[in-house]
Amino acid sequence: MTLLSILEVPDARLKAKASAVAVVDDDLRRFMDDMLETMYAAPGIGLAAPQVGVLRRVIVLDVARERETPAPMRLVNPEILWESEEKTIQEEGCLSLPEQYAEVRRPAAVKVSYLDEQGVAREVEAEGLLARCLQHEIDHLNGILFTDHISALKRNMILRKLAKAQKLRA
Repeated sequence: MTLLSILEVPDARLKAKASAVAVVDDDLRRFMDDMLETMYAAPGIGLAAPQVGVLRRVIVLDVARERETPAPMRLVNPEILWESEEKTIQEEGCLSLPEQYAEVRRPAAVKVSYLDEQGVAREVEAEGLLARCLQHEIDHLNGILFTDHISALKRNMILRKLAKAQKLRA
């Protein structure tokens, strides 16, 4: 497996809409394995293909806690079918905005359709952290970042902090 480079804001590819995947094949399965390895190494709980520069509708995630058995999910062409009226506010971060966090309001529960790594159509109903992670990663496929869900003032503060951190690393 290969560690992939994670794009960071302001890379324009993070704001582009990803294309649907036509065929789930061995190349795509290898790519999803590389995405998982990259996500775990980062470390993170979710990663979307656009975050590694591939504009295809593919996400991977694993919301298992430390000391729990890993529970990786590979989702191809995920789509939110239903979301709850109830909303929750929780802090979110993103591997493409390192060390930046904000409270984001999202539906508390969702139902998502997708193809698994074998190309089989599946659905998952989720709440809590899994629901939040699914929504966050599916947003990436539509060129939406968690900062697009917060006020302009908070977004600009995060973007300034991120730019400053990137200058210090350079």
